[in-house]
Amino acid sequence: MAESLLSLDDLAVHFKVGNSFAGGVKTLKAVDGVTLDVKPGECLGLVGESGCGKSTLALAIMGLLLPTRGTIGIDGQQISGTTPPDRMKMARTVQMVFQDPYASLNPRQTVRRTLADPLRLHGITDKAEVEARVIDMMAKVGLRAEQADRYPHEFSGGQRQRIGIARALILKPKLVLCDEPVSALDVSIRAQIINLLLELKDEMGLAYIMISHDLGVVEHVSDRVAVMYLGRIVEQGGWQEIFENPRHPYTRALIAAIPDPFHRAAISADAKARGEIASALNPPPGCHFNPRCPLKADVCVAEYPSFDEVSPGHRAACHFRDRVG
Repeated sequence: MAESLLSLDDLAVHFKVGNSFAGGVKTLKAVDGVTLDVKPGECLGLVGESGCGKSTLALAIMGLLLPTRGTIGIDGQQISGTTPPDRMKMARTVQMVFQDPYASLNPRQTVRRTLADPLRLHGITDKAEVEARVIDMMAKVGLRAEQADRYPHEFSGGQRQRIGIARALILKPKLVLCDEPVSALDVSIRAQIINLLLELKDEMGLAYIMISHDLGVVEHVSDRVAVMYLGRIVEQGGWQEIFENPRHPYTRALIAAIPDPFHRAAISADAKARGEIASALNPPPGCHFNPRCPLKADVCVAEYPSFDEVSPGHRAACHFRDRVG
């Protein structure tokens, strides 16, 4: 087995909210004890509903949020709650593609400057080399050299996301976090961007964390899938195991929500979750999913289930993991 490029050990990111004059200070547990790893060249799909902590986890991996507890190891560099990361080294190892391809770009910078500035910041000062790398990266993402002096507003949404991808890859990182990279795009463009990401992964030897609330997106790109709910991983395994033999009721609910009734006939209608996701300020006792779970029992309220293996490489945090399916 290859050594992990990314390793998270009991990672937690908590925030203090409120004040002593208005109901007191509360703790929002956005991420609460996540243990994960990503191998070089692997794509890990991270899925869950909005508000489950996916983006907070990504910001912690990027070094933009220091963990409250636990550690992050990225290509030999350790990040803990007391150790801020080396930002320059981090930028050469891990980058991010954001959800909104317009808001993530500086509207006053041309494509050329957007791609050239990171190179200059990291010590590449030869103009010919900078220009060659900018044009080469534009070609890799499907943009023409004559578009280099245009501004973001002169491009379509799909083209702007290509610029965002080019900016993330210009320093040749090893790991790329893709935070809902196609959710803001037209349906007709989504497949193009997903295929582009897959082509670049193979060409440049990249590892991805593909973050999405849509299991239908990560199914086609992921080697493994981790399912997140209220700050914790509730199921993890190979993509085929997750989709064909889900062992957590929440995973089944996400699969049942995919609009593909013929392909998903095996997932019955009663698998769908009830109600809305709870607040991370006041999570339910025991298993956090129990208020919405069709299998809810007294033990689900009394204690949080262990994250145990149900088959090689496939784990689930459910008291009834052997009965789900």
